[in-house]
Parts: sequence; C-alpha cells; structure tokens
Amino acid sequence: MGIDIARLSRRSLFRSISPGAKAMTSLFDPLDRADFIHLRNRTVMSAMSRGFAGEGHHATAAMRDYYQRRAEGGVGLILTEGTLVHHSGDGWNNAPYIASDAHAESWRPVVDAVQAAGAAIACQLWHTGRISHSDYTIDQPVSSTNVAATGINRQNGKPYGNPRALTPEEMPTVYGYFADAARRAIDIAGFDAVELHVGHGYLADQFLDARVNDRTDRYGGSVENRCRFALELIEAVLKAVPAERVIARISPSRFMGGLYDWPDLEEMIAYFIPALSALGLKALDISCANANYVDTAGRIVRMVRPIWDGVIIGGASLTTDQAKGELDAGLLDLVTWGRAFIANPDLVDKIAHHKDWTAFEDSMRETLV
Repeated sequence: MGIDIARLSRRSLFRSISPGAKAMTSLFDPLDRADFIHLRNRTVMSAMSRGFAGEGHHATAAMRDYYQRRAEGGVGLILTEGTLVHHSGDGWNNAPYIASDAHAESWRPVVDAVQAAGAAIACQLWHTGRISHSDYTIDQPVSSTNVAATGINRQNGKPYGNPRALTPEEMPTVYGYFADAARRAIDIAGFDAVELHVGHGYLADQFLDARVNDRTDRYGGSVENRCRFALELIEAVLKAVPAERVIARISPSRFMGGLYDWPDLEEMIAYFIPALSALGLKALDISCANANYVDTAGRIVRMVRPIWDGVIIGGASLTTDQAKGELDAGLLDLVTWGRAFIANPDLVDKIAHHKDWTAFEDSMRETLV
C-alpha cells in the first residue's frame, strides 16, 4: 500500500486543530458540511447486530421495514448492523453480507425506503477476525495473532478457536474485501456512506490493541506498526469511494467483557488520529460499545477533538440534555443512540415532542419490529 508510516512522525502529525464545524445548539439543526453527507438533523441510529438476514445472508423485506420505521420516526442517519465483507469474518447467526453484487442488490429496497423517508443510511462494513468461529467462516479464522480470544462465541456458545495470523502478503486481499464492499454499497445498493468497523475487538482492532497484537514484523510492536493495518485498510477504501462518504468507527475505550482502554492510549491517539486525517478521512464514530459514554468515549472525544477537524459521531448512552451539551461544546457533531432505537422506532419524534421513551428490554432482541 502507499502509506509510508515512518514519514508520519508524531511531531508533524500531533497538531492542534480547531473544530471545523460551528457548534450547534439543537439536535434538529441540519448537518451541512462540504466534507460530509448532508443530514436533516444531528441524530444517528447506532449500528447494532440483529441477525435477521435471509437465505444466503441477503437483506430481507423485514429488514427494510425495520429500518424504514426508524427513518419515518425522524432520525437523521442510520448506521446499519454489521454487514460482512467476506465469509472469513463471519461470527454471527444470520448476519447480512455485502460480499457480492447480489448481496448489495438485496440491500437496495432497504436503502430506497430509508431515503424516501428523508433519512440517510450508511452500511457498516464488518470483519470479526478472531471473534468469528469456524462454524461460520468454514476456514480457520484470521487475525493479527494465532492466539484465541478468551470466552465463548455469543452466538453458538462455543469457545473461540485459534486463529491464523494473517501474513503481510495476504493483507491486500483483506483490504480488497473492504474496498470492493464499499464500492458495492455506494454504487449498487445506493447507500449514502459506509462505516468501517475498526473497533470493538474485531479484525482491525486486533492489530491496534497491544494486548492482542503479538507480532514482531512491521505490523506489530511499535505504535506506528500496530496502526499500519488499519491505516492501509482505510486507505484502500478511500481510493475506492469518495472520502466524504466514509466513516471509521473506533473504540479506544470501551466495555466489552470488561472496561478497558488501549494500554498506550495517549500515544496511540497522538499518532493514529492525525494519521487518519492525513489519509483524508473525514468522519469518526467514537464508540464505547456497552459502556457509559461519560466514562469511556466521552474521554476519548475530548482527546480527539483538539487534533481532529472532521465530523465526530458519538453518544449512545446520553440524555438529551447531555447530548445538547456535547453539541454546544463542539465536541460532537452527531449524536448516536442504540438500544433506545430498538425500543422506540419513533425515538427522534419523541425527543422533539418531549414524550417518554419506552425502556429497552432484552426480549426485544428476539424480533425485528
């Protein structure tokens, strides 16, 4: 790939950047920037895996109706559930794919319905790496390492198997899975944007995280080396589709089986975020998985904003007053909610009219309504 990581020194990249967008005081102000897609308001439905894809991992009419209801409820941007770029990254029952043109064509009715209701929609591109399972991948899972993840796969209840560490020669093929999926999402399915899942312990994060990445080659060890895989992957996608239509989801601080930060958090942020900017990336989704925003992603947003002038998406667990505060401070440009959208298809309408929200219950996972 074209990145020369050695040239991206911390001194040249770690610079102070003023927020590029004017702080907005309302969730209902449009987002209208030259470097990102236009949105009717600042609300975002976060990506949440549901597992209701049809035969052959195609999108279905039920999925169309599910996303359409949220769009009709007033949301500005929908981030789809994780959508697999290749079978080697599958670790979820009935997850949708965008690994072929036929997969992309199955998404077209979903996209058309959402856009007709006035919302934008981005396809989250996903490869789970060692968090997959051979029950789904057919072949041995791949990762930065050959060490298995601890615990069990939440879908089949089986222990994670030992992955196979990707060789440098194989990595461009993986980048191609993402780049091809991005092209299909934009050109065939008609998505407004794509979101690259670079967090939550999935494939790219398995290179970023020093607790997982035990490599001794140019993709492991130093901060620069551990960032290399993610940067090369993102570069490949930015060559395939316009930069203003690409989001990267990162999770330097999160709760997934325990609360934790990247071990070398400050050094990683100081290098990785400006390197993303240098590539031309325009939007970050700073996720905290199942954690409280204030304790996790909120800290990261405050570290990132001074060195990032692009769009920042985040929130997930905020009250509407907290969301307004993050917007007023210029910290967030777009505010996400997750499970609240499962329980409340009309969440944004409820926010606008000061109505009570229906509380999320685990039983709601069992249906797609």
